[in-house]
Amino acid sequence: MNTVKLRPNVAGILRNSEGKILICERIHVRNAWQFPQGGVDDGETHDQALVRELWEEIGLDPQDFRILEKRHGYRYLFPGGKKKGHHGKDQTYYLCDFLTENSKINVNTEHPEFRGWKWIFPNEFRRQWLPAMKLDVYAQVFRDFFGVEI
Repeated sequence: MNTVKLRPNVAGILRNSEGKILICERIHVRNAWQFPQGGVDDGETHDQALVRELWEEIGLDPQDFRILEKRHGYRYLFPGGKKKGHHGKDQTYYLCDFLTENSKINVNTEHPEFRGWKWIFPNEFRRQWLPAMKLDVYAQVFRDFFGVEI
């Protein structure tokens, strides 16, 4: 019997005072935009993973954002099978208020994953910015959090 193994993962949707959300461009793929995200390490809670990932990927400290809402159960599979022992990801998405200045956002981290970032309104997000494996998850996330179809 083949069991599908999904890695627990968190993603942070940061929203500024204008109602815009932060998206980041992948460092190795031009025009591939997404939310900061990453795996939940052994012994770590999902909330702790979010704090760590936002620090590692965009340089934010815990006081730079406030968690408003979280939703579980967003899943996708990797094309072609397993990567690093997993078939895909089981994600928890967090909607957070951004509480600091834009100058605090830093994608030039120790292990950079992004080349740039920008604020957009949720209805400005484009499906073509995503790999096929993430399309359904992002469509559901935008419906669930913003009532927007992408």
